[in-house]
Amino acid sequence: MIINTGQRTDIPAFFPLWLANRIKEGFVLVRNPYNPSLVTRYEINPQVVDAIGFCTKNPEPFFPYLEVVKDFGQFWYITITPYGKDIEPGLPDKTQIIEAFKYLSGVVGNRAVGWRYDPIFIDSKYTLDFHLRTFERMAGELEGFTKIVVISFIDLYEKVKRNFPEVHEVSNKDKLFLGRAIIKIAADHGMIVKPCGEGDFLAPYGADCGGCMTIRDYERAIGKELKVPNYKPARKECTCYLSADIGAYDTCRHYCKYCYANNDLAQVAKNQKLHDPASPFLIGGSLPDDKLLIAEQKSWIDNQLELDFE
Repeated sequence: MIINTGQRTDIPAFFPLWLANRIKEGFVLVRNPYNPSLVTRYEINPQVVDAIGFCTKNPEPFFPYLEVVKDFGQFWYITITPYGKDIEPGLPDKTQIIEAFKYLSGVVGNRAVGWRYDPIFIDSKYTLDFHLRTFERMAGELEGFTKIVVISFIDLYEKVKRNFPEVHEVSNKDKLFLGRAIIKIAADHGMIVKPCGEGDFLAPYGADCGGCMTIRDYERAIGKELKVPNYKPARKECTCYLSADIGAYDTCRHYCKYCYANNDLAQVAKNQKLHDPASPFLIGGSLPDDKLLIAEQKSWIDNQLELDFE
């Protein structure tokens, strides 16, 4: 099976010791974000966990603990956008993140690391030309260190509207212009563009519109075929495999203005105080009304042959 760490928060950036402890102890307890009394226990060992999926804006804090995941298949997405502290106040300098990307690629291989340049929005500062110039520069820096780059255009969820009221949707005209140009730049640097939740309007121009974190991506990363159970994504636009997330909402301290995972910024600070690196829960601990569910887990590897995915 696959354990996912990155849809609700950024575990490598903010909770690296906790994750290392969970892997060493071999299990994690996850509170259901929509029904908090339901708690799921997942075993974390290579006999049942074929891969761990990471989505992070800053992998470097987890680097001291890479040894604890060496026996697991891994697939990492690292988000590197062109925005400054006005949009992403909690992030280190992008040059530092690019160097961390290169280091991680050297450790796990360029098929196990992808670049996310998303979400894209446009305003008077972050113009079309700014995006193209910055994407060109970043693609040049990352050439050879990854084979894929994900793009998406900002979605105006209610959380986003509340935290970033001045942002606007990107017009279809600008989406097409930017998408086509980015596809060309990425190809020049040995990367294929994978749009996230954008339909297939960029497919005629060379984009892979089949999803951004798919089973095929995991298979390429680990060199094994996976036979997975049926899975229904939360969004109809999404074709990614994102089950078994061990994170928690309202815990990410990057404080990005476009974030969909933080609903209440005051709660983020409260949750930080409730975090214990030794706890099986990311935030807090057991409660009297908890109902424990034991996840059904098994390996999905279809055969033990190492495969050469192109």
